[in-house]
Amino acid sequence: MAQDQSVPCIWLLSDRRNDAVLEDAILRLPPRSGFVFRHYHLDAELRANRFAHILPLLRRGGHWAIISGDAATAQAWGADGIYGQQAGLPPAPLRWIATAHNAAELDDANTAGATAVMLSPVFPTRSHPGGATLGMAPFRALAARSAIPVIALGGMTAARARELDWPRWAAIDGLTQRGDPSLCP
Repeated sequence: MAQDQSVPCIWLLSDRRNDAVLEDAILRLPPRSGFVFRHYHLDAELRANRFAHILPLLRRGGHWAIISGDAATAQAWGADGIYGQQAGLPPAPLRWIATAHNAAELDDANTAGATAVMLSPVFPTRSHPGGATLGMAPFRALAARSAIPVIALGGMTAARARELDWPRWAAIDGLTQRGDPSLCP
């Protein structure tokens, strides 16, 4: 696996569950972490306003500000890139954090030139209760196929990242609650 050192080690994803404590969670992130703004529960105008409100906090910490959306929206909002499955590369200098749940999606992200890929779900997660998970060994086997940095997602916490022994991880709940998000080799 390629080890692009510029790709952040720790990633916070937003959603309805962590909205009330989002600013606090951002302030507790280690410098130069990654942040994915989802907030699917808000209409377009409220979503844009919410992102505009937190963007200065992200800039202050040197964090990557990635949105779940299209390249035009990312550019208009001043984001650093986009998140999710895409039809192709976004225009430079936008970054693309792809998503994958299996070998085919992982291969697609690598072939299409994504900056990095979030591979999930590693562990059980509140986002998809009762859903199938990859588990540690299958996650590592899939991640080893990747030419781009892989970010572990799904039920991740600092303790689980240490157990998985993986350098990059992302969470919603695992970084919203007080704890130790300092795992980054």
